This record gives sequence, structure tokens and C-alpha cells, in this order.
Amino acid sequence: MTVTDFGWEDALHTVRAGRSCANPNLGFQRQLQEFEKHEVHEYRQWLKEEYGENPLRDAEEAKNILAHRATGKNIPNLSLKRCCNLGSLNSATKRTPE
Repeated sequence: MTVTDFGWEDALHTVRAGRSCANPNLGFQRQLQEFEKHEVHEYRQWLKEEYGENPLRDAEEAKNILAHRATGKNIPNLSLKRCCNLGSLNSATKRTPE
């Protein structure tokens, strides 16, 4: 939220595009809402003053993710490996004969 102009909902959708298992509880979502309402502008300003413009393309990439999400298609280069820990997923789903 601080390196883009996104609100908390768009930021959450962007995170979920890369990690569909991301599911913050309601308390954390309320904290994000409060942060957006009262503090995010100050932090954005401070980051720009302290570090200058962000040389990375985070905001542009995040906007592309949201635009792609709106089409309902899978986003290229985001795989299940980036979503969840496959080691625990695989061990939880593999059944061994008894």
C-alpha cells in the first residue's frame, strides 16, 4: 500500500494473485482499513522524501496484476509454488498404503 496508490482491497487482491492462500483475518483487514484511512499518505510521503522515487516497477506490475485479474484469466509467471509451501501441501495430500 505504501509503494503503490492502492487501497487495502486492491493491495490484498494483488497479494492473493501471487499467494492465493493469503487470507488475513478480519482484525488485520480492519487494521489495513485504518492504515489506509489515517496513515498511508504520511508513509508514502515519507518514503518519497527519504528514498526518492522507487526505481522498481512495483506499482506498474501490481496494476497489471489487477488488470489481468479483472479478465478472470490466470496470471502468467505466478505458480502454485509461489502460493503455498508445496512441501507441506504434498505431504498432507499424499497417502501411503497401510
